[in-house]
Amino acid sequence: MTKSRKKFDAAFKAKVALEALREDATVPELAKRHDVHPNQIYAWKKQVLDNVASLFARGASTIGEGEEEREREAAKLYATIGQLTVERDFFARRPGR
Repeated sequence: MTKSRKKFDAAFKAKVALEALREDATVPELAKRHDVHPNQIYAWKKQVLDNVASLFARGASTIGEGEEEREREAAKLYATIGQLTVERDFFARRPGR
């Protein structure tokens, strides 16, 4: 019988990685406490350290661009909803049904 892999959400990974960065406990202690392999904690910690610089490098301009992208996507979805509603109404009124 095979074991299925554990899947950790982003919030859990961030919490464990931040605990590892604080160095209040050793990585093996954290691994035992959270039932995760120490190598996985080291990988999450490295991932945080590698990506934290990009967080500050992007600045506020990227945040605004992401919001604009979401607004464009929402407008596109609303247009699709409108089109589908019109088509549904059209086919519902067809004679001969």
